[in-house]
Amino acid sequence: MPTAPHPAPTRAGPPTPGANPSGPADPRRRPEPPHPHPAAVPPPTPSGPVEPGARPTDPAGCPRPSGRDAARPVPARKIDPTVSDFLDSTEETRPASAEDGSPRHHRAKGEPRFPEGPQADPAGSHFERRIRSFQPRRSRVTTGQADALQRLWPKWGLDIDGQGTLDLAALFGADLPVVLEIGFGMGEATALMAAEDPATGILAVDVHTPGQGNLLNLAERSGLTNVRVANGDAIILLREMLTPASLHGLRVYFPDPWPKKRHHKRRLIQPEFLDLAATRLAPGALVHCATDWEPYAEQMLEVLSAHPAFENTVAEGGFAPRPAFRPLTRFEGQGLDKGHVVNDLLFRRVQDRDQHTPGV
Repeated sequence: MPTAPHPAPTRAGPPTPGANPSGPADPRRRPEPPHPHPAAVPPPTPSGPVEPGARPTDPAGCPRPSGRDAARPVPARKIDPTVSDFLDSTEETRPASAEDGSPRHHRAKGEPRFPEGPQADPAGSHFERRIRSFQPRRSRVTTGQADALQRLWPKWGLDIDGQGTLDLAALFGADLPVVLEIGFGMGEATALMAAEDPATGILAVDVHTPGQGNLLNLAERSGLTNVRVANGDAIILLREMLTPASLHGLRVYFPDPWPKKRHHKRRLIQPEFLDLAATRLAPGALVHCATDWEPYAEQMLEVLSAHPAFENTVAEGGFAPRPAFRPLTRFEGQGLDKGHVVNDLLFRRVQDRDQHTPGV
């Protein structure tokens, strides 16, 4: 009598998802698909009707790029709260103290980086728009420079707002002969000259915030009391805030040469500037300029030599050797290493013909 064949043995394997692990899998039940990874889940579509022509949005509600822009990666915005004095939006600054765990300060739009320090544009729109010889630079302010601006600006700083006349004796706390320095960079040379001549006050003007903080730092470290730092336009300072014949010297070291011909009108040493400076310089005041840009040096020499209010201290005319009181700066040393020629110009303010010395 024939017998029924035995079924072939089956190999044991992992249970099918959704099956009963304690019993055999039901061949009629379709296995459930595995759960997708959370990152692969598409964003939920907005509920409600979509207007014709509307751009799709991401989960945050921002419009998605379309067309050619959809394949371009969007760079992350980097924010450095120490770059500028003013911010265009509400941004988070560094903590005031990381040790005490104090909360971070959120700076509102338009709030200055240094509330007690120099203003971004002290003169504002009080004066006419004109061609400027300088261009403010955005650079990082170090912790030490920021600290000096906060602490020392109310004591030794000055914003050039053009709204009042300066009393230089009150500004320096003593009746000192004052020399105006226009553009001092990081202030190393200014601090050295102030230390070598403590009997002369130096009113140093610049718009570079890191340099302002660095000069204040150097002055405090060296115990200098004859340096004041002014922030803003030197033309407004000369024209609106200084009295006639109140300065005993003018220093312009390595101004921007504006090498392109169409930018020559931006150069500081021009006949119009010398006309203004002559009214604020006392007779006998020394005008000292220095530059490593030879075409600009030639223009300086031509303009100063042609002005009736100044005479060259070099008898035969031409450039002067670097005087001992002007230190060799790091910037100048780098230029000399590259073969640059540095020219100094020393001119003296002569007495006007319609002026007479008292008692003569």
